Amino acid sequence: MCGLTGFWSPGGVNAPEAEALARRMAAALRHRGPDGEGVWLDAGAGIVLAHRRLAVIDLSPAGGQPMMSGSGRYVIAFNGEIYNHQELRDELETAGQAPAWRGRSDTESLLAAVDAWGLPAALQRCVGMFAFALWDRKERFLWLGRDRLGEKPLYYGRLGASVVFASELAPLRRHPAFDRPIDRQALLLYLYYGCVPAPWSIYTGIGKVRPGTLVRFGPDPGAEPVTEQYWSARQVMESGLRAPFTGNVQEARQELEERIRRAISLQMVADVPVGAFLSGGIDSSTVVALMQAQSSRPVQTFTIGFTDPEYDEAPYARKVALHLGTEHTELRVSSGEAQEVVPRLSTIFDEPFADASQIPTVLICRLARQQVTVSLSGDGGDELFGGYNRYVWGEALWRRYAWMPPFLRRFMARALVAVSPGTWDRVVAPLRSLLPPRLRYDTPGERLHKLAGLLDVADVDAMYQRLVAVWPQPGRLLVSGGRLRESGAQETGGRSELATVAERMMYRDLVSYLPDDLLTKVDRAAMTVSLETRIPFLDHRIVEFAWRLPFSMKVRAGEGKWLLRQILFRYVPPRLVDRAKTGFAVPIDSWLRGPLREWAEDLLSEEGLRRENIFTPAPIRRAWEAHLAGRRNCQYQLWAVLMFQSWMERLHA
Repeated sequence: MCGLTGFWSPGGVNAPEAEALARRMAAALRHRGPDGEGVWLDAGAGIVLAHRRLAVIDLSPAGGQPMMSGSGRYVIAFNGEIYNHQELRDELETAGQAPAWRGRSDTESLLAAVDAWGLPAALQRCVGMFAFALWDRKERFLWLGRDRLGEKPLYYGRLGASVVFASELAPLRRHPAFDRPIDRQALLLYLYYGCVPAPWSIYTGIGKVRPGTLVRFGPDPGAEPVTEQYWSARQVMESGLRAPFTGNVQEARQELEERIRRAISLQMVADVPVGAFLSGGIDSSTVVALMQAQSSRPVQTFTIGFTDPEYDEAPYARKVALHLGTEHTELRVSSGEAQEVVPRLSTIFDEPFADASQIPTVLICRLARQQVTVSLSGDGGDELFGGYNRYVWGEALWRRYAWMPPFLRRFMARALVAVSPGTWDRVVAPLRSLLPPRLRYDTPGERLHKLAGLLDVADVDAMYQRLVAVWPQPGRLLVSGGRLRESGAQETGGRSELATVAERMMYRDLVSYLPDDLLTKVDRAAMTVSLETRIPFLDHRIVEFAWRLPFSMKVRAGEGKWLLRQILFRYVPPRLVDRAKTGFAVPIDSWLRGPLREWAEDLLSEEGLRRENIFTPAPIRRAWEAHLAGRRNCQYQLWAVLMFQSWMERLHA
């Protein structure tokens, strides 16, 4: 895992000045690669590649970057891992197309594959996570690429006469031509989703390479880049739904387990210590169980526990670790210790980001890095195997009220919101014990208010949008107003007549929520402490098989991840992992009313909100005051504004 940056000025560059600039830009990525630095440039062509290395495979200088291919045609700055790179080497050697190998790195294997087959064909053979900048010295093409699911980030844009690119935004801000205002459409999207979705960045004229996509800049400096999608989640979805798996449950379980086992086996390969995050839930427990089943010694596992028992998953993880026999490390933190992370979040994430589970994610990555350099994660299980509650009740809810006339739905919605969330909580509290466990929500009033918002939507996609919205009408918060356009994920085409309501939601999560929120969170939190994370469920062969599985094998009797549970239960008793889904939560709502109140009040003050002439204070102040008074729980909306304000404050410090 590494960091990369660079620029291309087709008119040529002054070599000493360009190298010095590249090193300054790369220095902003030192946390992503503390083990080495490299710069390669061609002054006449105007291309400069810079790299920071976290050594994981082939720790020798032979694995250093930027790296040139055996033919001398290609030079690459690469971030990520090609898990099947040894298979690529074997194939090249069998075909007589292998170069004289200089080392054992997966980057060298990828370059040899590109030399032999060309870039798109080479990527089709690769299993891995990656982002890269590849310079073709013969054609004078600059290629930027990103892995299929979006595990690794890559920003790019034009600054003056140069094309610039980097793993994070910080290196681009060090370029002397950087003078980019905030993109108001990106800000609207951020306030709506709590993150900035690809292909946007928070800055005008700077974008993100989409997952599964190549961007090619040619020798004409004024021409628009050519974009090529080498892997399509939409095509995978529709192909899987057209040709579903026809075997029985036992055959499906065996096939899925074998694919997950194979992915984990590849991802356990490293020349540095490897461990795993363990929450004690279905996803992480499955990953750890299959790791331990293939390991000759106890796997190192890591869990963060909280002194607040309502948010503490550590006891569950401890029981799973004990049953599997892992070498388990648990760190219990107080609310105060967790809150100490908050002032650093804007630096860690480098772009406004408002998923509050970023706090425990930073803490667990910090814990794991004390003992390992690589940690496997269970992310992706919910999106692929039906883990979110909305998959369970979304279709039933839509069928239940879609037939109603719009006026009747609006009437019901108004009736629900006429009662405050707090009052609903008190009304429902005596009945909580009578409800099934999956419906025993801690804040039923907030859920009912959210349901009211769903009653007035036109179609399934609008229902999904309303479900994931942080600020449903973000334009009301901005001085300039503005209307929300569709996000990048939507532009890839989320609708399919083949998919059910739940499957359409799963697809949308796979191409938007997963890469833009969850994978961004894990990447930034891990790389700030130079920890490489690997995600077995996102092996594209597992993703493709998951879309062939009938929905009934994912959600059954109101329970998500049904088939995944059947695999896990072969290794871990159900009593250790069967419980209501909680997520990686922290009590932001009470923190904002208590220990974080002074910090939040400063950022949400009338003066603070007006400082940059971006926000209209009134709606934000109303939400803040209602939250403080306990009339509403506005933690998610307020956290989005706070993370943006904190980010702006850091930039202007």
